[in-house]
Amino acid sequence: MGDSPSTSVESSIVVDAPIDRAFAVFTEDIGSWWPPEHHILQGELAEMVFEPRVGGHVYDRATDGSECHWARVLAYEPPHRVVFSWDVNLQWQIEGDPAKTSQVEVRFLSESAEQTRVVLAHRHIDRHGDGWEQVHGAVGSPDGWGAGLTRFARRLDPASMAEPS
Repeated sequence: MGDSPSTSVESSIVVDAPIDRAFAVFTEDIGSWWPPEHHILQGELAEMVFEPRVGGHVYDRATDGSECHWARVLAYEPPHRVVFSWDVNLQWQIEGDPAKTSQVEVRFLSESAEQTRVVLAHRHIDRHGDGWEQVHGAVGSPDGWGAGLTRFARRLDPASMAEPS
């Protein structure tokens, strides 16, 4: 019997910022580092919002004022951990059934007073149903979470050459 494919994608990176700053920029300033082409709005992206509380949402707002709520904040434990849902289905549209959504957990571990290890795990991708491997491939590709974490590291330190592991 062969091994079944992993239903999660994991990536980590060390960033040049104290843990409090790394957590704040990752969450409350998400729009400053998130790849701008990675949204599913119908209109032009104006901003990204991360509501910093359990029960809050992560959403994109278009220049016309329309919004796309694509995640729910499931755990918010500054500056160490945040968990949010991935409410995007296989057609890159909003998934309304929470049972068919995956989860992203991000942990922040102090490496030193000026460096933080960010460990991201996108889990339960198989909850997206038949064809879930397509989501796994997209978020696990070089243009997925790896690109996002690299942009995050560069946002914290523009001279950073950090690459995710």
